[in-house]
Amino acid sequence: MTVTLSQAAADKVQGLLDKENNDELNLRVFVSGGGCSGFQYGFTFDDQINDNDTIVENHGVKLLVDQSSLDLLDGAEIDYQTSIQGESFVIRNPNAVSTCGCGKSFTPSDSGGGCANAGY
Repeated sequence: MTVTLSQAAADKVQGLLDKENNDELNLRVFVSGGGCSGFQYGFTFDDQINDNDTIVENHGVKLLVDQSSLDLLDGAEIDYQTSIQGESFVIRNPNAVSTCGCGKSFTPSDSGGGCANAGY
């Protein structure tokens, strides 16, 4: 398994990348400690590919995921949604069993909990 990017998310990322005017940039997706649920998701553009990165290409967009983050994101889908509340990236992570109220941090499955969606 790996991390996947929906067509809607890929379209949004590609639009953001086009504005950066740098063909070397890729989307880095990572997990770091923090947030009220223990771990939080992060996104950044990166022109460096590290030795421990897994490179996944979906719909023409390259995702970079370091090994530590991949362990917590394996099987996750990144989507982009528009609703009455606004637009955001949403991560559907089968390894998350609960998220905080803001949806930006999560508790992994080995820690107990309930919901598996997080939005940005």
